[in-house]
Amino acid sequence: MTKLGALGAALNTAETDVALATAVELEELGYDTLWLPGGQGNSLPLIAGVVHGTQRIPVASGILSVDRVPAAEVAQAYLDLPAGRFIAGLGGAHGPRPLAALNDYLDEIEDVVPASARILSALGPKMLELSRARAAGAYPFLVTTDYVASARELLGPDAQLAVLLTVVAETDAAAAREAVRGGSLRFLAGVPGYANNFRRMGFTDADVADLSDRLVDGVTVWGDFDAVVARLREYRAAGADQVVVQLDGLPREWRARLAEALR
Repeated sequence: MTKLGALGAALNTAETDVALATAVELEELGYDTLWLPGGQGNSLPLIAGVVHGTQRIPVASGILSVDRVPAAEVAQAYLDLPAGRFIAGLGGAHGPRPLAALNDYLDEIEDVVPASARILSALGPKMLELSRARAAGAYPFLVTTDYVASARELLGPDAQLAVLLTVVAETDAAAAREAVRGGSLRFLAGVPGYANNFRRMGFTDADVADLSDRLVDGVTVWGDFDAVVARLREYRAAGADQVVVQLDGLPREWRARLAEALR
């Protein structure tokens, strides 16, 4: 089973030179995994460039959409890259039968990409169960520590749970919350899978519609360095094998400090 390590970083860029320079830095600092975006495109060439330009840090796709990236391309990327360096983060099945579509996709890569090298974007219980059965684990985003605890119980002790977290280095509550509301939360709150998961976590329709303080504080991390580290440790204590910090907007000097504090 893939062991992701305690600390990962997510970088939202499509530029190979930026991603490679960051990967080299994170590798030297001791980060365990670099997560590169999948989103609406195909980041496999970007991932290949970073893997070939670094020595050891595993690079994960976070997340390749199975609706957009052919299974054959994922399988070929896995064959082409050094063993243990590429983790296929998969999700994005948005049709009428998402679980069936994802299962079909996994069937296509089964003989090439082992379950130990696959991570699934998961929120609801059925996706978590699929992550346990057909991948190394799950990669949720915008979740509470209580969610992490329940996900850990459902996944069991062996599956990996990597939690992607928005981190805002801001001590003023109003400013921090506005920064969060201006980011991906505003868009994702309207996506049915995320909206449904917010409700499963106990947030009301009003919380979701208004992006309430309660919602923002529950699913993101903000504050000074010590407060951020304490909050990230809460996610680890709840059952996350790896906390994945979004680097965009994070002070550059925090990268080394987080590695020292959390590994």
